[in-house]
Amino acid sequence: MLKVENLTFEVNEEGKKRCLVNHISFDVKDGEMLVITGPNGGGKSTLAKVLAGIEKANSGEIYLDDENITEYDIDHRANAGIGYAFQQPPRFKGMTVTRMLSLAAGKELTEEESCKLLSAVGLCSEDYLNRQLDGTLSGGEMKRIEIATVLAKSHKVSIFDEPEAGIDLWSFSMLIKRFEEIHREKKECLILISHQEKIINMADKIMVIEDGEVKKYGTKEDVFPTLFQQEKCQKCMTEGGKC
Repeated sequence: MLKVENLTFEVNEEGKKRCLVNHISFDVKDGEMLVITGPNGGGKSTLAKVLAGIEKANSGEIYLDDENITEYDIDHRANAGIGYAFQQPPRFKGMTVTRMLSLAAGKELTEEESCKLLSAVGLCSEDYLNRQLDGTLSGGEMKRIEIATVLAKSHKVSIFDEPEAGIDLWSFSMLIKRFEEIHREKKECLILISHQEKIINMADKIMVIEDGEVKKYGTKEDVFPTLFQQEKCQKCMTEGGKC
């Protein structure tokens, strides 16, 4: 279980403090999926980076299974069980895809294991195993490989920052199936930052962030009651029932 209490992150811009994450609190129980959505620039990605340990919070507490990990850096948080997929993955010239997947898994992967991971994100594995993570790969290809690195290892909490960005429809469908499998297995918490309705519909909880603050937080029915009612009515009409 991940528990966040009054998390705050500030930056200095031209001598003035700007609060990008403003006293945010929430929890994600084991096996739950939380989808974070809201306007661009509202603080969603910043929150994800603070959770992963890339940025250090100014105040607040982060607990993982009742262990206070607030002071942990990114390496210690990864070892504690937090996985993170960047919205814009970094490139590493000289690093092959196979090597990166093995590093992410924490063990030497067989070709078959690497192929399975790449296939899960819609990549033809044989064409990518020995490719370098450099400028020869497109943004969409880098994005899918980045997601595969998180899928390479079981985590207590997996954070995906806009996993749909730069991915074609076919690969996105495969990714949705993989998220559904993880969610169904109930082995880890999932936190997805997304604007995609298909991903939002999968959520146990939804959090809307705007201007660094939580504007809405709860179940899909609580956060998007109108949308949920429309879906319910549509299902009723399809199945010949009544709302």
